[in-house]
Amino acid sequence: MAMASYVKLILGSIAFAIFWVLAVFPAVPCLPIGRTAGSLLGGMLMVIFQVLTVDQAYEAIDLSILGLLFGTMVVSGYLESADAFKYLGKLLTWKSKGAKDLICRICLISAISSAFFTNDTSCMVLTEFVLKIARQKNLPPQPFLLALASSANIGSTATPIGNPQNLVIATQSGISFGEFLTGILPATILGSIVNALLLICMYWNLLSVKIDEEDSAAQFLTGDGVSSHHFSPATMSRLASSSSQGRLPGLEITNVLTSPHVNGSVNLAYHDTLRNRVNSDQGETEIHGFLNGPWESRNSNCSERWKGKLWKSCVYLVVVGMLISLLMGLNMSGTAISAALALMILDFKDAVPCLEKVSYSLLIFFCGMFVTVQGFNKTGIPSALWELMEPYAKIDQVSGMAVLALVILVLSNLVSNVPTVLLLGARMAASAALISTAFEKKAWLILSWVSTVAGNLSLLGSAANLIVCEQACRVPNLGYTLTFWSHLKFGVPSTLLVTAIGLILIKS
Repeated sequence: MAMASYVKLILGSIAFAIFWVLAVFPAVPCLPIGRTAGSLLGGMLMVIFQVLTVDQAYEAIDLSILGLLFGTMVVSGYLESADAFKYLGKLLTWKSKGAKDLICRICLISAISSAFFTNDTSCMVLTEFVLKIARQKNLPPQPFLLALASSANIGSTATPIGNPQNLVIATQSGISFGEFLTGILPATILGSIVNALLLICMYWNLLSVKIDEEDSAAQFLTGDGVSSHHFSPATMSRLASSSSQGRLPGLEITNVLTSPHVNGSVNLAYHDTLRNRVNSDQGETEIHGFLNGPWESRNSNCSERWKGKLWKSCVYLVVVGMLISLLMGLNMSGTAISAALALMILDFKDAVPCLEKVSYSLLIFFCGMFVTVQGFNKTGIPSALWELMEPYAKIDQVSGMAVLALVILVLSNLVSNVPTVLLLGARMAASAALISTAFEKKAWLILSWVSTVAGNLSLLGSAANLIVCEQACRVPNLGYTLTFWSHLKFGVPSTLLVTAIGLILIKS
């Protein structure tokens, strides 16, 4: 692509620079408007500066990616309401055999859940569980939070729905869900194992603490925020209402007469006493309700439990159906939206509460980013830089792979991974296709792998890292601050090792 005129080149670069600053530093003092507004500002400036026309700006927005993002977020919301993440949390402490075992469990659960529910969602839901477990076992939270964030990023590489940049790559490349999974899965598995082993080695002394197999952590998780205990309506609701409204007229019950049931059987003496001591029609009505209430509440409670189980089963079946459809190669965006709509219908309620869980700010951020990146591409700067680098980044050579990976790592941490994919994706694929058509798919998969794993390099490398950091700080009475340097100390060796694994295992 030829370079644009100097005016458009300068103005387009300014617009992109504003977008980049606000994306990387959303609370910059001179303009603290955040990432979402920053992306809209960058896109709008591209139009105002006439780098793009209004029609070109609309065309730059990829609706298929937005649809896939929306659908997966809605499905994740329904999975959360069906207690899917609660069960994942319980797996963390089930028959735990020590701190090192716990690290491995966190890595495994984080990686698997991220592959199917996105890394951001997994970190959002699991951070508090992980922090509570560490605190209750008197273990340092740092290695466990690092395990959660880093494994979420690595695990999300396995599928097109694992993270936003994979959605972009799958849509632009045309690689099917099954091809994507089989192409990257071996690297994901080995990368997750190496990441867990590195964590254990680096924090060996901190993790060498003996804990009971069943300890207070499991009880804490079960009792607070995971599966809170509820009193049975059959035994509590009517008694509470009667005590608040006062005694019934002429009602005095003592000893055995105070219980409607004795040893699981109906206490006839209690019922006869109540009937004999009621002298008015109003009293009979109140007593009738009092006597029948426990039975009605019990039946209602049983019915609600069955409805809950049926609803959860429907949610899991729809999600399994969605995954099977994706593996069969059906349109990913259409499949995700269809699954989301099916869950809304099956829920048979107003869908607003679940739709409110959708991160519309993320969708708007993507809209602005698509326009901004397209405008920056129009300046010709990315093409010129790629032409300088291309001779040294041949995908069929070891040295070329190393240079390519280094460029992706640096760009992903400077401009974030999704803009990196948008800037480099088509150029890498076109360059690889000149060597061989088989290398084109490999180029896309390597871009996916390196741009995602690059998120583990520093705390600012991915949204999942920031989510873990922010969530951990805000847990009441248990908050922990994961610092930039503590993350970097582990992130650099982990990123380099895991990236190298992918470059070796991902084949054309």
